[in-house]
Amino acid sequence: MDRYERRLRARGFRLIAGADEAGRGALAGPLVAAAVILPEGFDLDGINDSKVLTALQRERAFVRIRSEAVAVSVCRVMPSRIDHRGLHRSNLFLLRRVFRELPVPPDFVLSDGFPLRGLRVPHLSIKKGDEVTASVAAASIVAKVTRDRIMERYHRRFPQYGFDTNRGYGTAAHWQALERWGPTPIHRRSFKGVAGLLAAEASAGEAGVSPVTEIMG
Repeated sequence: MDRYERRLRARGFRLIAGADEAGRGALAGPLVAAAVILPEGFDLDGINDSKVLTALQRERAFVRIRSEAVAVSVCRVMPSRIDHRGLHRSNLFLLRRVFRELPVPPDFVLSDGFPLRGLRVPHLSIKKGDEVTASVAAASIVAKVTRDRIMERYHRRFPQYGFDTNRGYGTAAHWQALERWGPTPIHRRSFKGVAGLLAAEASAGEAGVSPVTEIMG
């Protein structure tokens, strides 16, 4: 899991940061990214791609990462910005920003999948980096746990949508809630399906049919 970091340390790099994001494919809620610099010798037991860990395993790893990491940063992009700039541009912006926000500047950075231009330090983008790179896996855990906690708070505002379980992703129950209640302010209105519902509401309104009421919280 840490072979990339070990090779980089053998070349003289010491502060190696990994970054990953959570919520890219969700219909609602923010896109959250984290960057993590792990210390040399960090115990990697329980560190893996966040998607293969249980919620309890992620929480335990999150606490250990936050307490033992050399540096951690977390940033988010809200749905309105995603709708304005587009998902891919927002994703790249967020990954670059999360590296800049680290309180300890890295001397090498690793990211999951997306090449990042404009960084002032050496960097490498690795396909499925959260599965093969310790620092990227740690970042994926921090991003996922942080975003899940955000969605828990949104669930208290919008309980009809089941954000406490679907985390904003397009489950059958979530789509049913969208069709019944319409999108909330935290839905990504540019996304296929959500945009279609908005267009249907607009058409219904023009035809004199009462549209689905939007819940403003």
